[in-house]
Amino acid sequence: MTARAVKEDADVRIDCYLENGALASMAEDVKAGLTRSGLKELPPKYFYDTRGSELFDEITRLPEYYPTRCERAILNRRSPEIVALSGARELVELGSGTASKTRALLYAMAGAGTLERYVPVDVSEAVVERSAIELLDIYPGLRVHGVVGDFERHLDRIPPGDSRLFVFLGGTIGNFFPDARHSFFTGIRDLLGPDDRLLLGTDLVKDVATLEAAYNDSRGVTAEFNRNVLIAINRELSANFDPYAFEHVAFFDEEHSRIEMRLRAEGDQRVSSALAEFDVEVADGEEIRTEISTKFTPERLESELGAAGMALDEMFRDDEGLFALSLCSPARR
Repeated sequence: MTARAVKEDADVRIDCYLENGALASMAEDVKAGLTRSGLKELPPKYFYDTRGSELFDEITRLPEYYPTRCERAILNRRSPEIVALSGARELVELGSGTASKTRALLYAMAGAGTLERYVPVDVSEAVVERSAIELLDIYPGLRVHGVVGDFERHLDRIPPGDSRLFVFLGGTIGNFFPDARHSFFTGIRDLLGPDDRLLLGTDLVKDVATLEAAYNDSRGVTAEFNRNVLIAINRELSANFDPYAFEHVAFFDEEHSRIEMRLRAEGDQRVSSALAEFDVEVADGEEIRTEISTKFTPERLESELGAAGMALDEMFRDDEGLFALSLCSPARR
C-alpha cells in the first residue's frame, strides 16, 4: 500500500495509509459484526467520533472511573524513570490522539536530552497534524513523522528507527480478544529492534464492585457513550438504528476476566444501511456487544508477552494498585 504524503518538510512528515478513509473500514466492520452468527458485535474503535471523544473525556473525570487518573498518576511520577530505563530517543505512540498523556514522557525525554523524534499513529489526519504543530512549538528541533492509519492493520508502516519507545496506553490492549492480542504482540515484537521497548497500559484484576462501577456510572455518561456508537453509525453509514431504544449493559465476566459492554434492544428493530450493504433484524431483548475490557494479573500479562517473544522487564503501578504500565523488551532469540 502506497502512502499519500499529507505533509512533508524538514521537521514534519505525515503519511496517510487510509486510502479510502476510515469510512470504508467502518462499513466492512459494522456489516461483519451485525451479520455474524451468534452474538452481534460492533468494534469499539467507532465510539470515538467527535461526540464520543467528548463523552469519553467526561467519563475519565467521573469518580467511578479510575483507569485514566491512575495511568496519568503513574506517568506523572515515573516518566523520568521509564525514560532512563528504556534509553529511548524516539517515541512511537499507537492511537496517539492529542498526545495528552504521553506529554509526560516527551517532557522527561526532553529533560534528559534524548528527545529526537515523535511518531504518532492515529486514524485521524487532523489530530495527527494538530498535535505535530503543537509539539513543534513546545520542542524546537523535534522531528515528527505521523502515520495516519489503523494500528491493527498498519503496524508495518511505522517508520524504522533506533532506541524507540513504543507506547500503547489506556488499557486499550484489553479491548482485543486473546487471538487478536497475540497477533498484536507478535506484530510489535517483529518491529522491535534490540534497543527498542514497549510501554503498555493494562487495567488490573480487582474486586468486581469497583470494576463494574467504572462502567455503570451513576450519572449515565457511559450509557450515553455506549449508545453514541449507534448515532455515529447512523450518520456515517446512513443506517436507521433507534439509539434510545437500547439499554446500556455492562458486567464483569469472571471466566474471561473482562468487562463486557453491550446494548440491549428494548423492542424489535429492523436496521439497514445501503452504504454498508446490511439489513438485519434485532429482536426485543437481543444484545449487541460493543466492547470488552480484559483485566490482567502480572502473571497473565507476562505469559501472553512471552508467547509473543517479549519479556516483561518492569511493572509500574499506581498507589492503589488498580492500574499498571509495563515496560517490555524483545526476548533474546
